[in-house]
Amino acid sequence: MALQLASRVCSRQFLACSRALSMYYTPTHEWVSVDGSKCKVGITDYAQSALGDVVYVQLPDVGEEFEKEEELASVESVKAVGEIMAPVGGIVTAVNEMLESEPGTINSHPESDAWMIEMEINDTADLEELMDKSAYETFLETDDH
Repeated sequence: MALQLASRVCSRQFLACSRALSMYYTPTHEWVSVDGSKCKVGITDYAQSALGDVVYVQLPDVGEEFEKEEELASVESVKAVGEIMAPVGGIVTAVNEMLESEPGTINSHPESDAWMIEMEINDTADLEELMDKSAYETFLETDDH
């Protein structure tokens, strides 16, 4: 009995750790990098490619609170303006100020240096509705995006 209980505890800790440093994706092409109760949000390589050369980024203020799927930021390119939706509900704890002077970083490093917003996640259950990398890649192969 004690061994089974210990096994369950270890399994739950493993799942918590694997979720703690995970990448998730939305159908609207945002990515979410989770570290504990915080996450960074940006747009995927697919999204930046569809937008073209990014020339302007509008970011929220630190301290603003957003509901899941509420407009969080916007990206303007030579082709279009794209709305960035909140993949999870939370409070903005930081913004990537470099993007204000170097918005093209979104084109060159969309899923790393070009993170846009850091948030404190209100409810980690929001993550359960997002796709992992494999599911997102499968999603891109469909005509539903």
